[in-house]
Amino acid sequence: AGSCPNRCNGSHRFTARSANLYLCKTSDSNIVEDGELSTVCYRPEGLDRLVQQTKFSKKELQVLYRGFKNECPSGVVNEETFKSIYSKFFPQGDSSMYAHFLFEAFDTQNNGSVSFEDFVISLSIILRGSITDKLNWAFNLYDINKDGCITREEMTEIMHSIYDMMGKYTYPHMKDSAPKEHVDSFFQKMDKNNDGVVTMDEFLETCQKDGNIMQSMHMFDNVI
Repeated sequence: AGSCPNRCNGSHRFTARSANLYLCKTSDSNIVEDGELSTVCYRPEGLDRLVQQTKFSKKELQVLYRGFKNECPSGVVNEETFKSIYSKFFPQGDSSMYAHFLFEAFDTQNNGSVSFEDFVISLSIILRGSITDKLNWAFNLYDINKDGCITREEMTEIMHSIYDMMGKYTYPHMKDSAPKEHVDSFFQKMDKNNDGVVTMDEFLETCQKDGNIMQSMHMFDNVI
């Protein structure tokens, strides 16, 4: 993949929301044939394997691959391009830091790029995963250094990135103190043993008992 000279054009947008719409609107007549997969410089793993790894059918994966290939001819997305794509959804704010965290969550191989496989595996969780799957994915997003727990510092970085992206332009306007207040509320709810970190078990237990959080999980794909 690294030898491909082309990268995704930053003007294109192929995220979870657009992919979901793409799946809904594309008819069977637009399905890409298996033979087309060999015409690009990056070829995904066998679709049968991805059918096993995701909740998409083979035809849906073919549709998604056509869209991904059209937007990203090289078959991979680097962080700079990902940030450029994501910024189109939030032109009024600075989405670069949140996009950085989101990119790291999609970059499951931790190699500085998001492949088609990375993309559809996460997309499957976001769009069709169980509540537990979605909560696990969200925890991984918030756990910036991937050490298995969320610290107050990590959650503060996440909240500031969301505030930078959209907080100043919400109505009513968020106060400058809003990120800290959200972090305080998060740890008051989640940190059951008051040790200063939130573990996966604490996160899952609290979220599954909180009706507001559970409702937001059903709308998770509209946020990503």
